Amino acid sequence: MPEKEKCLSCEVHELHKENIELIKDRELSEEIILKLAETFKVLGDPTRIKIIHALSNVELCVCDISELLEVSSSAVSHQLRLLRNLNLVKYRKEGRSVYYSLIDDHILKLFSQGLEHVLAEDKDVYK
Repeated sequence: MPEKEKCLSCEVHELHKENIELIKDRELSEEIILKLAETFKVLGDPTRIKIIHALSNVELCVCDISELLEVSSSAVSHQLRLLRNLNLVKYRKEGRSVYYSLIDDHILKLFSQGLEHVLAEDKDVYK
């Protein structure tokens, strides 16, 4: 079997109790685990990634995002609602317009770190 196809598991069953205890002491609550999983699930959609990317550059209204992504305003509104429900984006009203932006630097960092990881593998991301 080629080296890449070999199973990468322990050949012996030996516990490292110090490591197990260390992790148990830092264990996340089920509620936090579910919220984090939901955040990554929502970010796993190409349209929402495009929206996050656009908002990482500048505050935009639904019409701007709709034009940029070439999808209907109602589709953009639906995606923004999902992002808003998970506290990933915020909005402000100005007259009859509603402008969206990323809720904080955490979202920008999360997006930027993911993008940096992908760019390290594929230098030709901007097509």
